[in-house]
Amino acid sequence: MREWILATLTVLFFVGAPLSALSGEAGSGSLHISDPWARAMLPGQPTGGAYMTIRNDGEEADRLISVSSPAAGKVEIHTMTMQDDVMIMRPLEDGLEIPAGESVALEPGGFHLMFMQVEEPFAEGETVPVTLEFEKAGAVSLDLPVLPASTGRGMDAHEH
Repeated sequence: MREWILATLTVLFFVGAPLSALSGEAGSGSLHISDPWARAMLPGQPTGGAYMTIRNDGEEADRLISVSSPAAGKVEIHTMTMQDDVMIMRPLEDGLEIPAGESVALEPGGFHLMFMQVEEPFAEGETVPVTLEFEKAGAVSLDLPVLPASTGRGMDAHEH
């Protein structure tokens, strides 16, 4: 009986999952978000990162002004740069501009979303709900699939 209930709940979860999480693309108006993902975290790790590409097919620039998630006490839009052979990570105080007719990649070693005050570390195979707030396009909600902690790690990746 227990296996039957577990199987039924699993089917209901996948049937009821948001289409954006299954298709890998979401958007609002002229903005399109593709390949969203979050990195799995270690037990006890209080911060996590997430990545995606935001494409603006409109004729005016838009700006990602804030991000929220019930999975974190705070989410910031960050940038990483090299300065005198030191990796510097800072929040973008004025948000992230998405120029008209262009794409902006949030990726390891560059722009990214920084989840802080995370009580339950992101586990591989789960999803993280997030709401992106754009200046013109408004709110876009999606679920970020959690990929292995090793995803995106390379010479330019940074350990949070």
